[in-house]
Amino acid sequence: MENYEKKGYLNSDFRIFHLTDQLAREYEFHYHEFHKITIFIRGNVQYYIEGKTYELEPYDIVLVEKNDLHRIQVGSSVPYERIIVYISPGFMADYKNEEYDLSFCFQKAKEEHSHVLRIPSLEKSSLFKITNRLEKSFHDTEYASSLYRQLLFLEFMIQLNRAALKKRIEFLDTERYNSKVIAILHYIHAHLTDALDIDSLADTFFISKYYMMRLFKAETGYTIGSYITYRRLLLARDLIEEGAPITEACFAAGFRDYSTFSRSYKAEFQEPPRNLQRTRVISNTHAGMSAPSRK
Repeated sequence: MENYEKKGYLNSDFRIFHLTDQLAREYEFHYHEFHKITIFIRGNVQYYIEGKTYELEPYDIVLVEKNDLHRIQVGSSVPYERIIVYISPGFMADYKNEEYDLSFCFQKAKEEHSHVLRIPSLEKSSLFKITNRLEKSFHDTEYASSLYRQLLFLEFMIQLNRAALKKRIEFLDTERYNSKVIAILHYIHAHLTDALDIDSLADTFFISKYYMMRLFKAETGYTIGSYITYRRLLLARDLIEEGAPITEACFAAGFRDYSTFSRSYKAEFQEPPRNLQRTRVISNTHAGMSAPSRK
């Protein structure tokens, strides 16, 4: 089975970086255990996310949800400049009530089957204005500059969701994808806990299994089998984090054999599933002795 590297770390509600690289780079497919927003400022960049390829333009906003497989290819002709924000799922949950939900932009992007948002008219956009202020805040050395940057980020998230709600931002449709592969990806997501195999997928999509395997690998960078296993492992891990017993999580995620699940889990996450269960118990114990969390 292919392993996809987990990159980045997050030990707070969110982290903001302003980065500029000059060298050409091609990143391998990887994932994060948190949500990621990239505000693209300049460069020559192709973004690959879950079977689709996006050609970025200045001030495009890239939304990568937790566990989405993605990679980027960067040309060296222009410096690659961007603002990157790591956001914990818990942060999104804290800012959700009957009045607002800061994760709406991610939900809308999923509905539109697009990971990239584009501001149609920069000079008239409130979102573009707050993006500029957020960009300039990285050069601010005055009192409480880091706190000010956090406030600007919250304003950015509010303006982003307002723009998504009022359709003042375009969910970029890309021609750089194969419709058959996207259909297979959607089918896998919808039937992840069913008995999926190469033959049944080929029959469902009326396609030669050998052609399907080559096409999927060429378009996404990973094999069908490894992608199914990867998605099932992520589902099992989420279930364990929510309190499900390990064996129950294994079968609920679509695995038919516990030993296969255990080996695959350890190979993907470099630890056995019982470690996650133990960490969860310890975290809950500590949480019970601390002050209530902010809601």
